[in-house]
Amino acid sequence: MIFARWLKAFAPVLLSLLLFTTACSKAPSRYAEVQKETTGRGAQAAVVKAAEQGSTFNQFFPDSTGSYEVVPAQEKKGFAEYKLNQDGKNIAMLSVSDTANLPTAALKYQTATESVAGYPAVNQGTMSTGLLVNNRYQVKVLSRDLAFTQADRVAWLQKFDLKGLAKLKGAENLATTPTKATQAAIKAVKAADPADIKAEATPAQPKLPRLKLPKMGEKSDDLPPMLIPQPAA
Repeated sequence: MIFARWLKAFAPVLLSLLLFTTACSKAPSRYAEVQKETTGRGAQAAVVKAAEQGSTFNQFFPDSTGSYEVVPAQEKKGFAEYKLNQDGKNIAMLSVSDTANLPTAALKYQTATESVAGYPAVNQGTMSTGLLVNNRYQVKVLSRDLAFTQADRVAWLQKFDLKGLAKLKGAENLATTPTKATQAAIKAVKAADPADIKAEATPAQPKLPRLKLPKMGEKSDDLPPMLIPQPAA
């Protein structure tokens, strides 16, 4: 009886502890929340071995200036991101990513009609503007405040050291190393007979029938008779 009374008295307490423990186990870690906040786009984890280290991109970000403060936010293989704060308020996110991790991210720049600092640029929605360096490195500015306009995003894209980013070894290799398909085509051309290549390059011209013209004073049945004007009567 005594045990039953104690069990009945402490049952609500035990139930509360059980619910609290379950809730704590399902709550996301602080790091996970920060990562979700800083990316805000569910960025795919880097899986390509050849992708640049995120720390490599740090040197290309703009410096803090005036009332604007550039603060590191996230860094991982193939990706680096900074916060752009003004007077303590986060107004934009700045990022550099290696599209070797996600080649489809570079496809949208193939049809770009605008450029920034000589690089193809596109708007991604109404709050993001990006450009692509050497067909590989994507530089983006994402507005976190409606007052931070497209013109502001373009201005901050130009503050990146884009020329320095273009000199990365990975970008140079991408631009100078031919693909396997290109290498195979070059090999096939080298192995071909030069005479065959010339024959293919210069198609044969159709032969025209040769006409035999009569000599001066010679009659020809193939020509109509010549009309000689007669003097008027």
